[in-house]
Amino acid sequence: MSASYLPAVHDGLDHYMQQINRFDVLSRQQEYELAMRFRRRGDIEAAHRLICANLRFVVKIANEYRGYGLKLLDLIQEGNIGLMLAVKKFDPERGIRLISYAVWWIRAYIHNYIIRTWSLVKIGTTQAQKRLFFKLSQTRALLSNQEIEPESSQIAETLAVSDEEVEQMALRMSARDASLNVELSEGSDYSLLDTLADERSNQEEQLVEKQQSRALSTQVRSALKILNPRERRIIHQRVLSDSPRTLQEIADDYGISRERVRQVEQNAMRKMREHLEPTLAAGES
Repeated sequence: MSASYLPAVHDGLDHYMQQINRFDVLSRQQEYELAMRFRRRGDIEAAHRLICANLRFVVKIANEYRGYGLKLLDLIQEGNIGLMLAVKKFDPERGIRLISYAVWWIRAYIHNYIIRTWSLVKIGTTQAQKRLFFKLSQTRALLSNQEIEPESSQIAETLAVSDEEVEQMALRMSARDASLNVELSEGSDYSLLDTLADERSNQEEQLVEKQQSRALSTQVRSALKILNPRERRIIHQRVLSDSPRTLQEIADDYGISRERVRQVEQNAMRKMREHLEPTLAAGES
């Protein structure tokens, strides 16, 4: 499926709506036939028609999230990705319409985009936190009466969470990211970046660190030589590799159990520590 279904950010919303409104809404029978063509024969043209016919529904769903201060076209773009994935996974023989199935995927992609974009520090990682993020403002508005701000306890009771969770999320939502390059006063070249301490090492410290790193590498290579070939390979794959392998993967290679791999790894590490201890002790004295 192509990214051609995604609206270009620089295009106006009116232009985008004119483009997608050209596509007719499909009847249940038309949708079923197209979905079966795609599911059975991988007919890309059928998938194209299914997507185009439902683009206007993505816009409707994206409009529900305009209150988060993000560009509507960006929300639509993420929703369209969800729609494309839904078309790929849709089973027309289950007897439901595509949009009824796709709405979950569309919302999921829009939700994830809002979470990613809202702050460089993650707003919420668990499903409960994400639900609280999206329900907090809505619930506060529903509970407001005569412009009186509802208590955190009221919101917490309504959403079945603790007062502390409501207060923490409200605080995180109110504190958006600030650029370090923003001027502290108008017309000034002094920014937040200038207030940060330079914690980089000086040249002497960098030289010492480099020498220590080289010495440690030499010691580790020496320690590896005392291991047998299997121990050495396991240490390389489990400890020294940039992409460590799992116990099960190595166990499959050797035709042994995961527990046996773990024992070999622990034994090899013990040998290396015993070899390195006299050298490290001498370096510290």
